[in-house]
Amino acid sequence: MSLLSTSHLSLSIGEHRILSDISFSVDSGEIIGLIGPNGSGKTTLFNVLSGFLKPSTGTIHLHGEDITTLSPAKRARFGIGRVFQNFGIFRDMTLFENVLVALEALSKEERALKGDLRKVSMETLEMVGLQSHAHTKAGSLSGGQMRLLEIARTLMSGKELFLLDEPTAGVSPKLTQQVADLILQLKKQGKTVLVVEHDLPFIGRICDRVIVMDVGKVVLTGKPNEVKQSKGLRELYFGADPTT
Repeated sequence: MSLLSTSHLSLSIGEHRILSDISFSVDSGEIIGLIGPNGSGKTTLFNVLSGFLKPSTGTIHLHGEDITTLSPAKRARFGIGRVFQNFGIFRDMTLFENVLVALEALSKEERALKGDLRKVSMETLEMVGLQSHAHTKAGSLSGGQMRLLEIARTLMSGKELFLLDEPTAGVSPKLTQQVADLILQLKKQGKTVLVVEHDLPFIGRICDRVIVMDVGKVVLTGKPNEVKQSKGLRELYFGADPTT
């Protein structure tokens, strides 16, 4: 059984069709890249999957359970973690405090399983290479470091499915590699990741499959190399070749 599946998802706002007949499935442990031009509906789809927008038609299933009408909070409890385009960290708190807050938001039973939350907070920062900044205000970090902190906070929430929206936006090449390594580490832990990204080489390095969107529709799916070599992708990004 798929971890996540959507069936004929559509979203209309007024007379505008934003998403149209979106159907796909994701298996546990997969990393799926979601690509397409600006305005193709990628972030809107994430908003529908995480419950911030309700679809006009269609269904969403997680672990075989229909979550289409659930609130974002209930979907989070079901196991969906979201990392937004805009940093969702607490800028006036230290990195250590940011991770500790995420841990303290867990249920009593989950906190008990984690053990010493202060120790776990430091181990989490070490995992993403930020331990030397543990007592630094998060607002002083670079864009790439903020992204690593945000992913680390989401990781500590114990979620199974991660929705990452442009995790490498504004990130240096060195930190981009750290983000890639962290996502691959999530996969090794059995987590599942959907990632919206414009950096196609990044997508090619980490993803098992790629879903290509345009004007609110899924237009291509396949393995990264298959999609990269497809005529449809070239036309989508560069236009049709007038000589063919």
